This record gives sequence, C-alpha cells and structure tokens, in this order.
Amino acid sequence: MKRWYLYPFSLGYHLVTGIRNTMYDLGIFKSTKFKTPIINVGNLSVGGSGKSPMVMYLAQYLSKHYRTGVLSRGYGRLTKGYVVTNYESNYKTVGDEAMQLFERFKNRFVIAVSEDRVPGARKVIEDMDLDVLVLDDAMQHRAIKPGFNILMTDFNDPYFKDHLLPAGDLRESRGGSKRANIIMVSKCPDELTEETKQYYISRIKPDRHQKVFFSSIGYDENVYGRDKMLPDNNLNYYDILLITGIANPKPLLEHLAKYSQRVKHLKFRDHHNFSDDDIKKIIAEYKKLGEYKLILTTEKDYVRLKTFDYLRDLVYYWPINVIIDKKEEFNQIILDYVRKN
Repeated sequence: MKRWYLYPFSLGYHLVTGIRNTMYDLGIFKSTKFKTPIINVGNLSVGGSGKSPMVMYLAQYLSKHYRTGVLSRGYGRLTKGYVVTNYESNYKTVGDEAMQLFERFKNRFVIAVSEDRVPGARKVIEDMDLDVLVLDDAMQHRAIKPGFNILMTDFNDPYFKDHLLPAGDLRESRGGSKRANIIMVSKCPDELTEETKQYYISRIKPDRHQKVFFSSIGYDENVYGRDKMLPDNNLNYYDILLITGIANPKPLLEHLAKYSQRVKHLKFRDHHNFSDDDIKKIIAEYKKLGEYKLILTTEKDYVRLKTFDYLRDLVYYWPINVIIDKKEEFNQIILDYVRKN
C-alpha cells in the first residue's frame, strides 16, 4: 500500500536505517558470524512474502542430509528468552509459526525461538549439535551474520516497486537486496511466462553472486481437522466460514473460489491472538450458515483456534507448500553452501 502523503517521513526513516546499515557494513556495529552454516530467510517489506513456507521447505529438505535446526523470534508468544519447541509447547509459549512447524514435522528437526538471535543461535547450535541452522526473518537483524541469505519478495508486490515506511511497506531500502545470495520471487501465478520472468530479473538487476528464482504456493489436496480430513473437491457441498489471521489472505481466497462460492470471510490481523469475544463472533457467524457447513482456516491459524473447546471439532485447515521453479538447481546451491562450510 502506497501512502504518498507520508513520503517526507520516509526520508527520515531512510536516513536512520541507512546509517544503521552503514555502521554494520563498516564493522562499527558488531555482527557475529558462526562457523556452523546459517541460512537466513527474510524480506525487505512488512507483511507476508512467503517466508514461512520457504523456511518449512528448507528445514524439511536439509534434515534429510544434516542435523538441522530452525530459529525464529517467536512472534506473538507470551514467554521471553530461549525456548525449544516440544510436545508440551503451544502457540502461547513459542508463537504460532514455531508451533505450526512442530505440528507438521514433530522432531524431524530442532525448532527454537529467541528474540535475541545471537545467543539464541549459539545455544541451539551448541546444545543440539547442529550441522546447519535456518533463521526465520532475520534480514534486518544485522547483529547476526548469516553465511547465506534468501530474500523473499511477493510477485504481486515486489520490493522494486515499493517504498520505505511509512509511505510504503519497506523496512529498509531496496539496496538491502544486495546482501542476498538468492532472491526468490514468491506467490507467482501458475502460468508464468519466460517473458514475465525476464522482466522481473531485469527489474531486480541481480549482482554476479546472486541468483533469482521463482516459486508459487501449492495447496494440499485435502483439508484437515481433528482426526479427520476432507478432499478439497468436496468443499463445494458446504457453506464455509473462512477465518484468517495472516498478512495476505488473497491467495487463499482465490484458491478457495475454485471450489466454493459460498464463503463468508472473517479477516483478522496477522498473528492475531483470538479472544473469547472473537470466538463468540465466529460461533455466531457459523450458526448463520446452512445445514452443511464447516470452518476453514490456515495451518498457522489452526494452532491457535484449535485450543478453544467449541471450535476443536469444527475447524479444518488447508496446508500449503512452496513449489520452486528449477527446484533441482535451487537445492544444489543450498547443499553446496552447507557442504563447503
């Protein structure tokens, strides 16, 4: 969203963030580098750009070859400090994103949270004897220096068309993209032409050390509830109450429209902490639907909504995965980095 009337304030923001980045670049501010390979998945903008599915993809792929860990800040949790996710965890103790990872993968790889990335990374690497660590959303956390950066940018709202806060949605200037090793254009349409790819590459203007990849969102063929699942092509039989607490629900709405036109959408802010009043509102809207009805949500929102007794048996979630164009080349670059380090 562009807010041109706030552009003068963006100039001040540019000055502050520019000085900060320069201090790190010159070594005046300390940036800690680790011997263990660290891959950061970040972006330049606020809001969703596909970081979580990419973190999920990397951790799942790398765990087939190496002892892998994921470290995030644990946004939205009620705890502080370093916490490792386990079977006793919930979204209040580790945050919804870490809990989403654990719900899907259990103990296939280590999942930890820490708002202070340097001691958090040091502790999880040493305590868990990791071969590689994936950092979630640490592009602007310059106190830690990853060995490899993956910059995510939304196909529908790429950073090269955006502007700094508060006039635009960028957390730092477009020049921050130069710290990336891979720039991943995410949430691409299914039919992406070579001409469109070349246009994006020409606007990104990658340096010699950078590669540009393109990815899209892939939805599971089933939606899942508590001890049950429903094929996606059966959704057209139901009135659907869609609950979202994510930054950009548009791709989900567009995909759901392929299966059902009887959708009521309740939109909440990203990482929304559902209150009892929210649940009462959800239940009231649910009761207004027809005889055959269900509540559908995202995998991230499900870890919060399922904690409410009334909703536990009513709510379904729709898992997503990232589909990477030229996946083999992407995988090889990632493996080569880890092996060399």
